Amino acid sequence: MDLFSRSWAALRTAVAELTDEDFARPSGCTGWLVRDLVCHLVIDAQDVLITLATPAETEPTRDAVTYWEVADTPPTGDDPLDALIVRLAAAYEEPWLLKFHLDDVGSAAGRAAELAYPGLRVGTRDIVLTAGDYLSAYVLEWTLHHLDLIAHLPDAAEPPAEGLARTREMLEKIARTAFPASFSDKDALLIGTGRRAPTEAEKAELGDLAAKLPLVIG
Repeated sequence: MDLFSRSWAALRTAVAELTDEDFARPSGCTGWLVRDLVCHLVIDAQDVLITLATPAETEPTRDAVTYWEVADTPPTGDDPLDALIVRLAAAYEEPWLLKFHLDDVGSAAGRAAELAYPGLRVGTRDIVLTAGDYLSAYVLEWTLHHLDLIAHLPDAAEPPAEGLARTREMLEKIARTAFPASFSDKDALLIGTGRRAPTEAEKAELGDLAAKLPLVIG
């Protein structure tokens, strides 16, 4: 849960440091500009607040790793929800409004996470898991979207090293195999989720795993 807070704080800080021009740059998410991704983070923060305020009575059905599902095809940006995010982001008109909304809702989500009892059972997406597992799962969300945010911003700060390492660990459990030890955590995540194509040398190192990639996590 502490790693959730550090990863989320780092991502919100990265957004706060964006220039107005940065909001019009492409992000690492197909079909989304940086402003669209920031709008999605506002929705993510709302989801955290809603989930932590939705206790469940039944036993957990998922954990931090099985919370995530692997889709058959990569996103195209044409999904109705993805398209809605683009329209919502455009409605803000001024970047500072998006920054303000993310800081407002995001700070509340951060405080709610710090106050949450790890063993509390919560419900979301018709599944049940502990608050601790739910927040641990979101380390993957924050880390991958942090990489998306800075995909075309070479001078921006990267996600915390421990968040990259934890996200790689979760992705390897989802894949049921390890990435080559020679891969940095960042490269393992970018290649593993299809955010970057592997070089020929990297394909050779991946071996049979290359045929299973990308892992489209959602």
